Amino acid sequence: MTDLSDTSTWLPLDGLAPGFDANRAPTVDDLHGRAFVLHCADGGTVQWREPADTWLVDEDLYYVQAHQGTQASSLFLDLHTGRALLVESTIGAGTPRVSQRFRPALIEGIVTRGSAPAPSTALLGRRVRWVYSQAHAYEHVYLTEHWYTWHCLAGPERGLADTDEQTTYELRPGIYVFAWREKVIPCAAVTVADHRDAGRMRSHGALFGLDESGQVPTHFTFGAYGQLLSTTVYPAGA
Repeated sequence: MTDLSDTSTWLPLDGLAPGFDANRAPTVDDLHGRAFVLHCADGGTVQWREPADTWLVDEDLYYVQAHQGTQASSLFLDLHTGRALLVESTIGAGTPRVSQRFRPALIEGIVTRGSAPAPSTALLGRRVRWVYSQAHAYEHVYLTEHWYTWHCLAGPERGLADTDEQTTYELRPGIYVFAWREKVIPCAAVTVADHRDAGRMRSHGALFGLDESGQVPTHFTFGAYGQLLSTTVYPAGA
């Protein structure tokens, strides 16, 4: 019988990759040839010119993913509001091995409107099934503003579960950046998920971390279809 508590037998990040990206959406070339200057709320300025994989999340809302060496960058550009969110994932020596930095920003040259991307607790209490391929499915239980639980329902990790650190930002009503940092496998993920239709959710994302040797950076993108399974509502004051 498999000992599910023996984390030494868990798949490395590169062992999960084959077939995990089956439900990834097609990329778009809408931003080809364009450059963006981001004025971050932390006072920094970022110039984004590099070619990278790009997905259309919603009208005028794009997700751009790139990586180089020990850092991966996830950029969310809202060309309607003139706002952006940059998530920098960096491999380090601590626990979790991959840390994440969240940098809301303004896009130079676009009129700013609406609210800035901001931390959100809107997902708390939800239990959602995410299907990444015909063979891979997980459920997420959003526990607190800092923790969530994942449980593999189908695939090579079936039966495994853990509670890891998470961060959630709202980009638009019902559309969230959901990022997590794992403590057993040296990896982290950044996703953007559309929760507006509870029966037909959609997400796009990337996993980034170290391979089985613990030395080589590993990066791959994926997509998933989701369905709300249940929502826990706590009594007032609980």
